[in-house]
This record gives sequence, C-alpha cells and structure tokens, in this order.
Amino acid sequence: MNLPVKIPALRLRVTATAETILRSGHPWLFAESVREQNRDGQLGELAVIYDRNDAFLAIGLFDPDSPLRVRILHSGKPLRIDAAWWKKRLAETTQRRAGLFDAQTTGYRWINGESDGWPGLVLDRYETTLVLKLYTAAWLPRLEEIAEIISDQIPNERIILRLSRNMQTVAQNEFKLNDGQILRGSPLDGAVIFLENGLRFEADVLRGQKTGFFLDQRENRRRVESLAQGRDVLNAFSFSGGFSVYAARGGARSVTDLDISAHALESARRNFALNESHAAVKACRHETIQTDAFEWVAGNPNRKFDLIVLDPPSLAKREAERAGAIQAYGKLARHAVSHLNAGGILVAASCSAHVSADEFFAMLRETARSSGGKFAELQTTAHAPDHPATFREAQYLKCIYLQFEGGSKWR
Repeated sequence: MNLPVKIPALRLRVTATAETILRSGHPWLFAESVREQNRDGQLGELAVIYDRNDAFLAIGLFDPDSPLRVRILHSGKPLRIDAAWWKKRLAETTQRRAGLFDAQTTGYRWINGESDGWPGLVLDRYETTLVLKLYTAAWLPRLEEIAEIISDQIPNERIILRLSRNMQTVAQNEFKLNDGQILRGSPLDGAVIFLENGLRFEADVLRGQKTGFFLDQRENRRRVESLAQGRDVLNAFSFSGGFSVYAARGGARSVTDLDISAHALESARRNFALNESHAAVKACRHETIQTDAFEWVAGNPNRKFDLIVLDPPSLAKREAERAGAIQAYGKLARHAVSHLNAGGILVAASCSAHVSADEFFAMLRETARSSGGKFAELQTTAHAPDHPATFREAQYLKCIYLQFEGGSKWR
C-alpha cells in the first residue's frame, strides 16, 4: 500500500537585514533577501521564515514569480493558519470599522491590504455589492475559501473580483478567473449606486478604476463642501466628479470639471443628475471640459476661480520618478494659483507613495511663498479611517489646503 507523501513545510531563512525589518512588523519579504530555501515553493502556499538561530520569525503567502517573494500574514510567536484563523482575522478587521459610518454612507473600505493584515487584498463595499481586488497572485489558490468566509461574515448581494494588471494573465491561464468576474451572487448590469454622506454616486465596479470609485478621498470631499459656499470651483482631474458634487451641495456658485476621459465626464454629469434632489446641487452651474488638465491649467489665463482642487493621478509610480513628480506637482500648483481670485483656496492632493507627505507639503508651501502674495495654510490631511496606513510604503495619500489672501505675481 502506497501512502501519500507528505510535503515538508516551505522553510526560508533570510538575511540579517531582512530579519530586522520583519521583526519591526514590515509585511514584505523580497526575493533578494532570501538566503536559504528548503525546496521550490508553489504559488500561494504558506512560507515559514526562520531567523539565524532557527527560531520562528514570520509566516506569509509565497509567490515564486514575484520579486516580492512573501507577503507576511503574521510575525512573532508561531501559530497555525487555518480556517478558524482566517475567520478571526476578518472579524477583527471589520470590528475596526464599527461605528465609522451610518446609513447615509454605504460605500467604504472593509479591508485595506497589508495595513489590515491582508497583504495584497482590498475589499470595498458599494451598497450590497462587495468588490474584492487582488494585487498579488498568491491569493488565487485560496480565493474560494476567502470569498466564502467574507460572505459568511459580511452580508452582500454579490462579490465581484477585480485583478491588478500584473496578475491577470496567470489568473486567466491557471485559474480561469477574469477581472470583473462575479464570484458569488446575482448578475450585475451597469454601475452600482451607493450613498456617501447622503449623496448618491455611481461606481463602475466591473470595469472602473481601482474598485469603481475613489473612496479614499471621502473626508477631503467633505472638507471641500464646507469651503465651497458662494465660490466658483475648478475640479482638475475630476474623474467622476466626486469633489464637484460635494462642492455643489456646499453652495458653490459654479463647478468646472476637467478630465481627459469623456467616459469620466459622462459619469460626472450622471452623478450631478443623481443628486438634483438637493436644491444646492440643482442650482449649481456645472461645466465639463474634456482636456488634458495639465495643459488647460497651464493656459486659459482669463479663467478665474475661488477654489481649485488638484487631485492628479500618481505621477511617481516608482522611486526613479520621484524627483520629476515633485517638479511636475510644483509646476501644476504654480499654474493653478494664477487662476485664483483674491481669497481663493487651493486644495492639492497627491496619491504617489514615492513622494512623502513632508516633501509634498514643503513643495506646496514653497510654491505658495514664491507666488509673492500672502497665504494661510488651513490644514493638511492624510488617510481616511477606513484606509489605515501602518507602514511607510502604504502612506500614499496626502492633501494640503492653502488660502491666498491677495494677488500673485503670476497673474
């Protein structure tokens, strides 16, 4: 009788530097930090990491084809990762959102990747639809198990799978999974409508950017609403008009949306229409301009505004692009200030993780000083509470509010 061969656990030993980093709680182990491995590892299996004294250091999801070789699930004392462990971790994650939102907000983040202990996995809620986005193929072998645990703990009508571009080929070829596929629940035709602070928005959960909407800017949208009364507002890089609808409800006289995507501007117009039950939104003049926002802001010197929102896409997707991104942000902000009326407010945000908050804010302050006019810094903001960032690489979002009292030499 042939007994099944038991495959030994995948065991790794790492460099001294990596040991120190993992002990600090960092959730990533890179391939160049692995110095010993007892066998070839398979995609998604658990890799146990030991220190130089053969003591347990950490355990995580293994990806043999990624330079980010192991995504850490747990470090410290040894433990068993099984179905009960996954259920407990999800319960802890959802509990951290307890009390954050009321019935007026039905769109928010349930799981924020590494910072919630789910490396490379994001889960967003849009009304009764859950969107599960994966950034590493290491989750694919256990996707069915994770989707079942999520369904058991979080009520939903459906779960939709979204996949980062770097893993779509392996998902299709090896697991027959596609971006935008409905994993569980009823079919969906079109966008999902959800609530955010009492405003209605559509989310293209099947094909849209990220998981369908930029939920991370919710708190900044509320701040813009509080500043918009009686102002003419410019929303550069407007996407589907989230900042614009908030500004309109806040009493803006007019809102102008700039975006290079006709599809995004159509969505912005639909989002305005969804909220015409608010008298202030209905009364607000809404203009959409399909254009390269960088070029438009650099030109059109006769267009003046009282509040300008700059929220461009990431300008530094790798460290080598950091210096160029800071320079580009500065040039954009300088042009934007030239469009501000006296007393106007500039709201400048960055979603580039490679540009730190200190660097970004310093650049904006220097840009404001060089304008030649008086200005006041109203506030700076970071991540929303449902988007925690527990390690440096996760800290991507930052925003600054600057009010310019008079004119600038750039006018």
